[in-house]
Amino acid sequence: KWLTKNKKELLYIEENEKLKEEIIMAKVTKDMIIADIVEINIGCVPILMAEGMHCVGCPAAQGESLEEACMVHGIDADEMTKKLNDFLEKQED
Repeated sequence: KWLTKNKKELLYIEENEKLKEEIIMAKVTKDMIIADIVEINIGCVPILMAEGMHCVGCPAAQGESLEEACMVHGIDADEMTKKLNDFLEKQED
């Protein structure tokens, strides 16, 4: 599948491909920390901000779950989770 000079390089390439698969297959859950959601895909930021969650860059985002943030902002956590996962699924295509 790949052209490579040695086994070590091939292992590195295989590990990189596995990591890419894990990132692509990532799903958002409402118990995830906001900062971790942003780390999955930076494209989640505009979705959060469009719903009034301008806290994506604030210190609270480092320890606040999506569900907690939704509760503070009066947003349905299940709906927000679905929006984010719908976005991530489209990125897989």
